[in-house]
Amino acid sequence: MDTSSEIRAAVDFIQTGGQAPHPPDVVAALLSAEKESKRHKQRYAYEDLLGAWQLGFVSGTQTKKTSGKKPMKTVGNGRFVPGFVAIAITYQQDAVSNTVINAVTLGPLNLTLTGPTRFWPKTNSLAFDFTTLQIKLGDLSLYDGSIRGGRERAQTFKAQSLKDQAFFTFFTVAPDHIAARGKGGGLALWTRKPG
Repeated sequence: MDTSSEIRAAVDFIQTGGQAPHPPDVVAALLSAEKESKRHKQRYAYEDLLGAWQLGFVSGTQTKKTSGKKPMKTVGNGRFVPGFVAIAITYQQDAVSNTVINAVTLGPLNLTLTGPTRFWPKTNSLAFDFTTLQIKLGDLSLYDGSIRGGRERAQTFKAQSLKDQAFFTFFTVAPDHIAARGKGGGLALWTRKPG
């Protein structure tokens, strides 16, 4: 299997529609790309991630029982994000801070989570925390404010170690798509939003 062509087919499907590649083949291609990135010690910078990205494919994880006491997590079969929901992530940078905005749109309902980010270049890991939430129904604002002690968490975010934060570890960063493994073990593929 040509892993780059499977990822290219997935990116093309997410961006323009048509025939979807077989999700387990996309998972296998992403796993292969992750392995190659580690083998070549590929390094990225936060600036490589700046911009808006549309989530198009996720794998999730499956738990398998092992002979030991602790069950083992493995990557799931994968699925494309359905067209009726839009999940976009935006990475921004200014002179003071780096920020993530995660927006989920389902019909007239829009949930937007915002918070700080920190990039760990040695592992290509981007830590993040969502500290504010905005909920809108059409033009009507239902909520706009801090969540889960957001102000305090935003102030202590940079002092935390990577293992104490949610994060994505990126293994593919291209002009039109990015791919990463989440802290929980699942894989994700995003495509760059136009504009």
